[in-house]
Amino acid sequence: MKNLLTAIFIYTVLFTACSKKESPGFVAEQEVKIRYDTTAIDSFSTGAVSVDIARKIRMSSPQYIDSVKQAKKLQDEENKLKAELEKENKAKQEEEKKKAEAEKKLKTAEKPSAQESKPE
Repeated sequence: MKNLLTAIFIYTVLFTACSKKESPGFVAEQEVKIRYDTTAIDSFSTGAVSVDIARKIRMSSPQYIDSVKQAKKLQDEENKLKAELEKENKAKQEEEKKKAEAEKKLKTAEKPSAQESKPE
């Protein structure tokens, strides 16, 4: 009888411990979901560092800023040289036009004088 009572006790303990019913406190803990604001991303994946962020990092570096300033200076110098060359070319063209007009005037002035000397 002692063995029978012990067996029933063990059976009831195992039956209640292994039942499918869950306590309400345990269910509440499972429903809580942890939400993180960041996601773990592999450093070799496509979303590791976006192109825009990498570009911003490069643009903020002092080396990049210095190179941009230097490139701007070179471009300004080139523009000044081009402007000077254009001015010189315009001046030369104007001088050539003036010379050509002066030669035409001289030729027109010589032709009538040459025609006047022939009839004599």
